[in-house]
Amino acid sequence: MSFSANIERLKPSATIAVSTLAKSLVDEGRDIVNLGAGEPDFDTPSFIADAAIHGVRSGHTRYTPPAGLPELRQAIAGHLSTRADREINWQGVVVSAGVKQALFNTFFSLCGPGDEVLVAAPYWTTYPDLVMLARAEPVTVFGAEANSFKVVPSDLERVVSEKTKGLVLNTPCNPTGAIYSLAELKELSAWAKSHGIWIVSDEIYRNVYFGEDGGAAPGVLDLPESDVGNVILVDGASKSYAMTGWRVGFSYSSVEVAQKFTALQSQITSNTATPSQVAALEAFRNVEEASSAIAEMGTAFRRRRDLVITLMDQLLSLVSLTSDLRGLFTSIFVWMDFLKLMKMMLRPGVRVS
Repeated sequence: MSFSANIERLKPSATIAVSTLAKSLVDEGRDIVNLGAGEPDFDTPSFIADAAIHGVRSGHTRYTPPAGLPELRQAIAGHLSTRADREINWQGVVVSAGVKQALFNTFFSLCGPGDEVLVAAPYWTTYPDLVMLARAEPVTVFGAEANSFKVVPSDLERVVSEKTKGLVLNTPCNPTGAIYSLAELKELSAWAKSHGIWIVSDEIYRNVYFGEDGGAAPGVLDLPESDVGNVILVDGASKSYAMTGWRVGFSYSSVEVAQKFTALQSQITSNTATPSQVAALEAFRNVEEASSAIAEMGTAFRRRRDLVITLMDQLLSLVSLTSDLRGLFTSIFVWMDFLKLMKMMLRPGVRVS
């Protein structure tokens, strides 16, 4: 059977495949530690769930505008305005069925056959496939290990071409945990502006951060407006508020771009599920309770991360953590050099396949 070129190169989500397998093994009674999907193992905070229940019972079960409930878009814009310390136009916000849809909207609207998108690596496995769905080509760019795998303009200069339309950044990064500083983001933004390239900044893990300064990890909107070029910010409720199954993401861009995203989305999913939007509205609007929930989960994440580092030191003392990432474990991810681990395991005659 033949299929269209749109789908022939598409692979199933590796993250979902691993998580599905892990869950099936748990159902069989196996003791499994699931390190697949980036999913908080907390229930959605009760104040958010209660808002959704109240919304359903109050009749919030009908279609919404494709870009989302205006009050939710305004609440998200308010959240971004506080973060950026400047007014964010709510009409540039488009609510989507998760960050995946926001990214799909981005690549499908801005890219096409013959275009290239630079993807900073290591990366979340979905990025290249979404680029290819838009019939564009992903170009992998590796940063130096000494720089915690973060890309810098000199890395990008080696692969940029007249075909390049965008650069995908993920900060904090899944899977390395590396976080771009404001100075690094400013440098990358200036580089992208000089080449007329879009920056697609995936900041879904922004609140899974334990920096000494407190608060969330740096992001593109923390830059002065004059330093921000053509940027698409994608984020959502999944990680910050333990709402992965509710499927609420969003993008922020210029109003012109947001209108294109809205038109595309109107022909695909129509709108994010209305009860999910009502729940997200409470999450973004009730700042006090939301901040408390984020802090509580963050305390647990930090404790687990510290335990993992301690156990790695005790049980795998001959395997150093990659480069200087020990000092950058300000997010939930832990990154180690598995090549060294495999070599160590081979010494006693243990076969690794």
